Parts: sequence; structure tokens; C-alpha cells
Amino acid sequence: MTNPTNILVGTIFLLVVAGILFVTLNQEVEPEIIVVPEPVIEPITPTTTVSTIGTSVNGRLIESHVIGSGETNLLFVGGIHGGYEWNSILLAYEIIDYFDENPDLIPEKISMHIIPNLNPDGLFIATGLEGRFESSDITSNEMHTTGEGRFNANDVDLNRNFDCRWAPESTWRSRTVSGGTAPFSEPEAVAIFDYVATINPTAAIVWHSRANNVYGSECGDAVTIETLNLMSTYARAADYGEVPVFDAYVVTGAVEDWLASLSIPTISVELETRTSSEFGRNLAGTKAVFESYR
Repeated sequence: MTNPTNILVGTIFLLVVAGILFVTLNQEVEPEIIVVPEPVIEPITPTTTVSTIGTSVNGRLIESHVIGSGETNLLFVGGIHGGYEWNSILLAYEIIDYFDENPDLIPEKISMHIIPNLNPDGLFIATGLEGRFESSDITSNEMHTTGEGRFNANDVDLNRNFDCRWAPESTWRSRTVSGGTAPFSEPEAVAIFDYVATINPTAAIVWHSRANNVYGSECGDAVTIETLNLMSTYARAADYGEVPVFDAYVVTGAVEDWLASLSIPTISVELETRTSSEFGRNLAGTKAVFESYR
């Protein structure tokens, strides 16, 4: 005879088991959470090496920015006429920024050397600005008619202070300007003298404004084929005119002609205006030069 107690216990056991199964089967299963790691965005590492190559009369730093590590050194110079040609300084910094962010666009064989402002005192005299600036920081264009800021703190036109046909007095348009007391009498000229001796550039481009032309250079001899090729390469890519020799008036002691005396093909790029860097045009000219020396 079946024991009622056993039946009761068995029934309770079955109910408990059934309850556990019911809860288990009806319990919501937590979905597995897959953690996807956040992508690691590496910061852009600056590729420019900046060094001080000299100081101005009033002690302001003159810097060189180098991008690339190739054996062919190409030299670019802005601001030799300070605040009077401030857009050449602005252009230099824009070119630095562009190739610092896109160093792969510089051919492996090339190192790009940029001196953005050879005449920092001249920039300060005309604008009150030092170092980096934006075009909106220029509040007056009066220097474009007075020539204020063209000269250094000794009132010397730096582009008359180099050792090619040097003279103590020279000409800018119809105006007599100082070429200094001797070639390289000015610390700014010494800075680029020493730097050129250090890097031995294959070619040089000096940015000025304004004539809307690219000029060749020479120091008593004919303009070389290499210089004419450099002039045409840059001018055609940037849509500037081509003039083998500047002959509007006599110029003595120019940095471009001194560089030519060292057998360095050198051109003067005269922007069309004094109020714009004309970045796109000059970027095209710079890239064309890279290709020619690739």
C-alpha cells in the first residue's frame, strides 16, 4: 500500500523541479556584450625640423624650417623686405604648413629648406607683428606706398647687402637706398651666408612682391641654362611671367645674384599683389620644381 506521506513528498519535489525548470526556461537571456575598442587616432607628428640660423639687428630670431631628408637641398626664402612684402612671409608659413601635413608629397630625394622671414625687424617696424601671423592681422597697407618695413633696423636694404656688384648706395625704383657698410655687414645677410655654406643648396627660390613675374639671376655672366629652366618651370606652373634678367633699373648686392655667383641656380618669384600669398599658384610652382629635381 502506497504511503500517503511519500506521495506528498514526491509531489512537492516534482512541483519544485517543475518550478525551477519554468523559471529557467522563461528567464531572459542577457545578450553577450561585445566591446569594440575605440579606434586609436594617432596624432599627426610634425615632420619639420626648426632651427635658429641667426638673429636680426634687434635680436629677433631668424629660423629655418626643413622638411624631408633627401640629398638635394632646395632653399626657399621669404621676407627679405620685411613688412613691405609681408605676403611673402605669409606664403612661406603656408607652404611650411602644407608640406608639414603632407610630407609624402616631397620626393624622397629632396630636402626643402624654408627661411620664412629673413628680415623680422622689418616686419615689426611696419606691422608691429612678430613670428607667425595671419593676413587679417595686417591692419594697414600704408607701407606699400612709403616702403616702411622694407629695410632692417639699420635702415639697410638687405637685398643690396650681398657680395655681387655690391655698392654702399644702391637703387630701389628712383630712390637711393643703403647697401650697408660692406657686403654682409648686416647680421641677417650673415645668417643666410652661413646657412648656404652649411647646406650647399642645389637651387634657390626667393619670394618677393609685386611684379607678377619670375626673374632669373646672374653675377656678371650670362644667366645659366639651369637657372632659365628653373625660372620657366616655376613661372609656367604658377602662371607668372618669365623674365631672364631684371632690367627695370640697376640693382647691386642682391641675394639672388650672390647665390648665382656660387653657381646655385636662383630665381626671384615676384607675386602679383602685396596683399595675398597667392598660395595655390605658388604651391603649383613649388611642386613643379620638386618634379624637375626628382
